[in-house]
Amino acid sequence: MFTGIIEELGKVSSVEQQGENARVVIEAHTVTEGTKHGDSIAVNGVCLTALDVRPDSFAADVSRETLERSTLGRLGPGTPVNLERAVTPATRLGGHIVQGHVDARGTFVSAVDHGGSWTVRIAYPAEVARYLVFKGSVAVEGISLTIASLTDDYFEIAVIPKTWEVTNFSHLQPNDAVNLEVDVIAKYIERILSFSDKSPQPQRAN
Repeated sequence: MFTGIIEELGKVSSVEQQGENARVVIEAHTVTEGTKHGDSIAVNGVCLTALDVRPDSFAADVSRETLERSTLGRLGPGTPVNLERAVTPATRLGGHIVQGHVDARGTFVSAVDHGGSWTVRIAYPAEVARYLVFKGSVAVEGISLTIASLTDDYFEIAVIPKTWEVTNFSHLQPNDAVNLEVDVIAKYIERILSFSDKSPQPQRAN
């Protein structure tokens, strides 16, 4: 589990195709501290297992499913990536509960500079529309954000200077794909309600 608070902006060192899968090596210094082989690290919001952990890098195997569903299939040497280690019992939950499971790919539309802060517009597919609410939480590229404006086609988020500085937002261009993860609580509620009319009725005694 993650909080959506990015710890470091890493950089892809190499991508090696392994059949339909891939192994990615990422240059990093902060998230490798205290990280052991097999620990989880979120890369642009995708939970990956850290392998070959070194002081300045780690590797991760990425499955075909993840390559197709997320933007990780478009990574190449030099690509900046948002990194976050998994939470511990002592971690401050500064964002919201993020699983690192991408629900859909959205599109970076624009970023308007307001003299140090930015309004970022993200287009989203219809499949996640029902999970998005005004002032609700959403993870974009693994970043925990609050929806400041919502339409049927896009949502907007207010990005403070610190977030702009330490994440890959400043590197995105219009029409770039971004990873989206909606609030998991909404998905659980939807699933529970889908069974509300199917609950077995109590049997009456004869």
